[in-house]
Amino acid sequence: MKSPVVKRSIVIAGHKTSVSLEDAFWKGLKDIAHGRGMTLSELVASIDTDRRHGNLSSGIRLFVLDHYRSHSEDRQKDSSGRKEIVSLRGAPSVVAASR
Repeated sequence: MKSPVVKRSIVIAGHKTSVSLEDAFWKGLKDIAHGRGMTLSELVASIDTDRRHGNLSSGIRLFVLDHYRSHSEDRQKDSSGRKEIVSLRGAPSVVAASR
């Protein structure tokens, strides 16, 4: 099922801006902020500062994807300490198995 895009206003470094994200990304972003003891605005401000290219919505999507991908990799480690490559339904894998 397709997740609808939701546009929300958020204050970043004292400036109000609008961000359009699918519901799943808003939920993931809120969960990450809560887990880090940050407000949503603080987390989005840090993502905005660290992003290298693209718009803010894309930067947030990539941040959330990377967060959950790295947590998935941590759970996928086998007893030898090697990581398995994680496939996310059609997304190209950028994780190489470590030795």
